[in-house]
Amino acid sequence: MPEPRHDQPVYGIAVAAELAATGPQNLRAYERAGLITPARTAGGTRRYSQADIDRLRRVHELMVEGLNLAGVAKVLDLQDENRRLDQDNQRLGRDNVRLDAQLQHNRDTA
Repeated sequence: MPEPRHDQPVYGIAVAAELAATGPQNLRAYERAGLITPARTAGGTRRYSQADIDRLRRVHELMVEGLNLAGVAKVLDLQDENRRLDQDNQRLGRDNVRLDAQLQHNRDTA
């Protein structure tokens, strides 16, 4: 059986809580606070992906460092935004290289 994708929701709440080294009640609280949004089955059962587990572990790390839920939410939002900006920057860099090559080709053939 192939490994599930990193973003594929496969874990129930009890397994997710164990993998994240916390309790199911904390997962529910984190969901209420908007820190995590697990997928739901047709029957409403929560399903967590490995990406969710990684995020839950990060929540736990930040809480151990003394942040409250609001602080954790802000840190996670900033980290998510930083990741998006970094991806945009990488894409723009690739676009720049491609456009420079096209410009040089146009100059060489003109």
